[in-house]
Amino acid sequence: MVEIECVVDCKNVLGEGPVWCPDEKSLYWVDIKGKSINRFTPASGSVETWPVDEEPGSLALRRNGGLMVAFYGGFRAYDLDRDTSETIHEIEADTPQSRLNDGRCDRQGRFWAGTMDDLMVEPLGGLYRLDADLSVHKAESNIICSNSLAFSPDGATLYYADLGIDTIWAYDLDTATGAITNRRVFASTKDMQGKPDGSAVDSEGYLWNAMWDGWCLARWAPDGTLDRTIELPVQRPTCPMFGGDDLDTIYLTCASIFLSDDDLAKQPQAGGVFAITGVCGGLPTRVHLAHLLLDLFG
Repeated sequence: MVEIECVVDCKNVLGEGPVWCPDEKSLYWVDIKGKSINRFTPASGSVETWPVDEEPGSLALRRNGGLMVAFYGGFRAYDLDRDTSETIHEIEADTPQSRLNDGRCDRQGRFWAGTMDDLMVEPLGGLYRLDADLSVHKAESNIICSNSLAFSPDGATLYYADLGIDTIWAYDLDTATGAITNRRVFASTKDMQGKPDGSAVDSEGYLWNAMWDGWCLARWAPDGTLDRTIELPVQRPTCPMFGGDDLDTIYLTCASIFLSDDDLAKQPQAGGVFAITGVCGGLPTRVHLAHLLLDLFG
């Protein structure tokens, strides 16, 4: 039986980017518009929050501690203990209306993050890959709102969505070089309630997608057919991530942004972090960046 519990009633404005750390047995995530980085440790129930000066879109962990964060304007290494950051690359500095959004490491430890038009109107965004040598490569363009970054079990397929046009794509990914080719429509959500936000792949190779304004998680088979949906008590789920000791819990971030008082009265846990159990398990995910990214602060 599927069970859904709000485990952190944090009322984020725009919660996003959950990452499970198996070493710490903790969940990291960001509140983009609330400008914070957060950590939840299920065993103790503790929640820690780091306010930041710039909107964080997504993050990845570094083995020696600290994070690589796709902030509004670029990739920055962030040290939680020292509250210091180091800019690795500015991204789209000539288009200040665009910002980095969804991001995730692939199975080789490269950090992928996409940009979006912060007003959700123009196709200003693109998809970027940060490699172990700190080089950045633009892999896609003409995107309204980057989302749904996830990878197949063998790492050879990249899933990527543009929430602005209700489409999830699949790409062939060269695991050695990181190059992507052969873009095709994996799934269209045009006839569904909601739009495709963040995703995660389970142990069976199925893609779980958070349907923004859809009140649900959708599970897509590897051939792109809709397998099932799980109804949620919140309207704006943003991104799932498998976690827990056995990777059998889906942790789900959500948003409360732009919801009216009447909307919030109907979903008082909007913006919280939810734990969903009773589903299949996830895959061990490469959450740490490749080794050359580790010693940024000395």
